[in-house]
Amino acid sequence: MKNLDVFVAVLVVSIVFLMVLPIPDSMLDFFQLLNIAFSLVIILSTMYIRHALEMSSFPTLLLIITLFRLGLNVASTRLILLEGDKFQGRVIRTFGEFVVKGDYIVGLVIFIILVIIQFIVITRGAERIAEVAARFTLDAMPGKQMSVDADLNAGLITEQEARERRENIRREADFYGAMDGATKFVRGDAIASIIIVLVNIVGGIVIGVIRHGLSIADAAKVYTLLTVGDGLVTQIPALLVSTATGILVSRAASKENLGQDLVKELSSERKVMIVTGLILVLLGIATPLPITSTIIGFIFVILAIYTARAVKEKPVTAPAGPAPSAPSRPILSTPQEVADVLQTDTVEVEIGYGLIPLADPSQGGDLLERVTMIRKQIAFDLGLVVSPIRIRDSVLLKPNEYLIKIRGAEIAKYELMPNRLLAINPGTASERIAGIPAKEPAFGLNAYWIEPVRKEEATKLGYTVVDPPTVFATHLTEVLKRNAADLLGAREFNLLIEGLREKFPQLVSDLIPSVMKQSELKKILQKLLSEGVSIRNLPLIFETLLEYGEKTTDIIYLSEQIRRALKRQIVQPLISDDGKLHAVAFDHDLEKKIADSLQDINGEKRISLNPQILRELMENLSKQLETLMKKGFSPVAVCSGAIRPYLSETIKRFLPNVPVIAYEELPDDVTMQVEGVVRL
Repeated sequence: MKNLDVFVAVLVVSIVFLMVLPIPDSMLDFFQLLNIAFSLVIILSTMYIRHALEMSSFPTLLLIITLFRLGLNVASTRLILLEGDKFQGRVIRTFGEFVVKGDYIVGLVIFIILVIIQFIVITRGAERIAEVAARFTLDAMPGKQMSVDADLNAGLITEQEARERRENIRREADFYGAMDGATKFVRGDAIASIIIVLVNIVGGIVIGVIRHGLSIADAAKVYTLLTVGDGLVTQIPALLVSTATGILVSRAASKENLGQDLVKELSSERKVMIVTGLILVLLGIATPLPITSTIIGFIFVILAIYTARAVKEKPVTAPAGPAPSAPSRPILSTPQEVADVLQTDTVEVEIGYGLIPLADPSQGGDLLERVTMIRKQIAFDLGLVVSPIRIRDSVLLKPNEYLIKIRGAEIAKYELMPNRLLAINPGTASERIAGIPAKEPAFGLNAYWIEPVRKEEATKLGYTVVDPPTVFATHLTEVLKRNAADLLGAREFNLLIEGLREKFPQLVSDLIPSVMKQSELKKILQKLLSEGVSIRNLPLIFETLLEYGEKTTDIIYLSEQIRRALKRQIVQPLISDDGKLHAVAFDHDLEKKIADSLQDINGEKRISLNPQILRELMENLSKQLETLMKKGFSPVAVCSGAIRPYLSETIKRFLPNVPVIAYEELPDDVTMQVEGVVRL
């Protein structure tokens, strides 16, 4: 409804004026009946909700309805004390004269009993439930948020669904936290009711004796009866609202509305109802209890028989088959069940429980955000779209340990120290620093876990100091880059092809499948990724394959042609600050010897050198590269294109981070300076 919010705001402000401005008796009757109606609406509404968040405004509503009730108390007190026996409030007089038969002593006792029930039983219980629910909800928030982020990273839910689930978690925590405080309104209302009644009785007797000349007994009868009527008028709605509060905070595991839940759960076991009915029947027969006991017993037995018959007549929707003890079909017989046990996650990260705070945004952890950034970085650096990474905790790991898996296989494991920093020696720090010795996981450098207060000292000594999340992020990035070829599965490959088809549909249709099969193209891309070559320039790769793919399907040959097409992209990161490429070359005779040793093994050409010669070759290459690095240049090996792919494959087994490029891959405007030559 239009402007309904303005109407509600005016009503809330009017409640405050109700305490100040006098109102006629008839209007007081209207407001008191409205109070009873609102209270009935509230308690009935709580019975029909399935989840507490369906009444997320209840804490505020509780404050407003309590304020309204207190406002009515003030207004009725004013009228009773001013008008005395001439008071014409029909609602209060009905409760005073009809409900308690005009006996103010009985009315006072009933009022006190209602207050005790509300204050000691319902309010205290609801308050305790709200307090426990608030504490457990807040404690469970990190785990719930981590579960949402893990499902998002795993691709099980969309960004919009994750946002909605996070919002529901936040609202749930806010709701129970607010309810914990709102129950204090109900408790305070009960206390205020007792004080108001006592003040009204004493004040009424004083006014009746002094102002109206009544005796103490007459004054007590008039004002106490009206005050008790007023107290009952306010206490009954208060009791309804406090009961609604208790129902709302105690409905944590409900699936249906309260009525359906109660009937279903209490009548689920008919033996209970039959035994109860028989006991009541026996009590009615064998004891002086009234015949009503026997009647109620028979009703319970009849209800039990009726519910049992209703269950039998209920249509069976499940497939017919053997009893529950013998399954109607074998397990793992449906596609869904089989899918649940298959390895579907390309990359998984398991963490010990001690690292959960690093992945929990509510505790300042940004591990999940870093994982998202790593996926983006891999996409920009290598052109590879990594599938969502699933992160979950594992009780099998040490508290501060994490494990990286690719396609279900363990690739790397490391143990962090969340309360320390890792001081990494890049090779320039000569002095040792106080800390726990360790190895940096990404590159295997010497390091120390140091106290945060030693960060400045470590930096001055030449150490690179990083925090635990950065250690994890760097390690995960390097693991993904080194295993990029394994990350390019069918799902990732199809994403790349469909992404290229969006902008270059003709290029894709020209190559696939007329020139090359998808399986062959996938192997070529995996070959490039295995050597750290970015496939982001996919249009150029496709154009090169269109040019050479009709001549041959040799994977290595086509990969080398692509490398030459991407030569500037490959060489540019290796150029030093002086604009030159500093590299280690191989002696001409050594290259010829390597070329002569190439043998066809299982359909693939490989270098077949004597193990002693191969070891000597790697040792000499390692020394030359070390000399090159000491001069401040990147370690690069250069050779002829005829042996490059085979030599690169061999060197990678011993020196995995050394790029091997061919002379044919050098751009015309790049100067290469050979810093050393490997000879045997």
